[in-house]
Amino acid sequence: MVCDMTKGSPLKLILSFSVPMLIGNIFQQVYNFVDAAVVGKFVGAESLAAVGSTGTIIYVMICLMMGLTSGAGIIISQCFGSRNFKEMRRTVTALVYIVLILSVVTTFAGMITVRPLLILLSTPTNVLDEAVKYADIVFAFTIGTALYNTASAILRSLGDSRTPLCSLILASLLNVGLDLLFVVVFNWGVAGAAIATGIAQIVSAIYCIIYIVIRRQQLNLDGITFRTTKRAIKKIFQTGIPAALESCLIALGTMSVQRLVNSCGPMTMAAYTSATKIDSIAIAPIVSIGTSLSVFAGQNMGAGNLDRIKKGLYHTLLSLIAICAVLAVVIVVFRYQLLGLFLDSSKAAEAITIGSKYLTIVCVAYMVAAVMRSYLNVLRGAGDVNTSAIAGVLELVGRIIFAYILVSPFGSTGIWIATPLSWVMGASVPVIRYYSGKWKGKRLV
Repeated sequence: MVCDMTKGSPLKLILSFSVPMLIGNIFQQVYNFVDAAVVGKFVGAESLAAVGSTGTIIYVMICLMMGLTSGAGIIISQCFGSRNFKEMRRTVTALVYIVLILSVVTTFAGMITVRPLLILLSTPTNVLDEAVKYADIVFAFTIGTALYNTASAILRSLGDSRTPLCSLILASLLNVGLDLLFVVVFNWGVAGAAIATGIAQIVSAIYCIIYIVIRRQQLNLDGITFRTTKRAIKKIFQTGIPAALESCLIALGTMSVQRLVNSCGPMTMAAYTSATKIDSIAIAPIVSIGTSLSVFAGQNMGAGNLDRIKKGLYHTLLSLIAICAVLAVVIVVFRYQLLGLFLDSSKAAEAITIGSKYLTIVCVAYMVAAVMRSYLNVLRGAGDVNTSAIAGVLELVGRIIFAYILVSPFGSTGIWIATPLSWVMGASVPVIRYYSGKWKGKRLV
């Protein structure tokens, strides 16, 4: 269902649009959550460490596709706001071609480079082979991830956050069932977890694609052809590469941190893997509301409603700060119980202790992350996409410098402290840029 965000209460629209995305983000995290829980409980802490050590490498490999779908989403939302449906259809066609080509390239590049990268990240030899096996299978299913993100980006840019949610619920339930079947019943280990996730992603992609085809008239995509223009392709790269660069830089910073974590041993690796799974679910409100704010800004930028964008930002930011305060309290109070979902307290007590420190340090800084993502998403939706790359560079530099400085005196705790400090550095860029007012002239259509 298409949602016109250029009319009505900004906060009500943003929050109502974000609720399905929030639920969807949580279900999307269930993929990784279930993989980690099943592997950690039924295979062992070392296998869990193997799965966790591949996360940043996989993310780096797909970040270009993610960035380009994000960039195309900005163009689509602004086209919708300005009612330029012809250009919108050209953008959709161009995006499909780009993503299909990149998914093939990513599959082969990932399989070729994963082992050298894991060795570069100081992955312990006792988990290396399992990590390579898991990553290879995930890369083999890249097409499913690519098509789902493309279809969901199109739908969300048009104001439909419910259909991606339905596809994720279906895929998550399927993922849980296949995880238990492949890992517990068939004893396929980490390979079973990877196959289950890959199949589930393909199902979610097919669901969204079928919906778009059936509802193409209501989505203003009726009459779309296989032809596009060089201008549409160029514009997707212009808007998508800064977002992709930001994601890649953040991922590279995470890889650098992962190298330090790996050097601390399997227990620290298992702790980090478990804690970041919890963290990724807890931060879902910031991600979903931020994405909703980007769509809101994009549609209103296309319609020329700048004052409405400002109003939406301030109301959203206040709501996010309150949500983050509640999340921090809940996580601090229940951190041991949450980590116990992944780790057996009788066998991995050390990992639970280490992970609890990570959660305590990071969750209290969620409000900083909320500020950073809110301002960034407004700028991104308005078309001021280069700010994202600059913020990503600062966050990368801060994360690496702080982690490597603080690890010596504080051990793994120093690595955890580096994350909120890097957020502060990253947040400074979009805040300064927003109040400069230069983003107001960055409309794309």
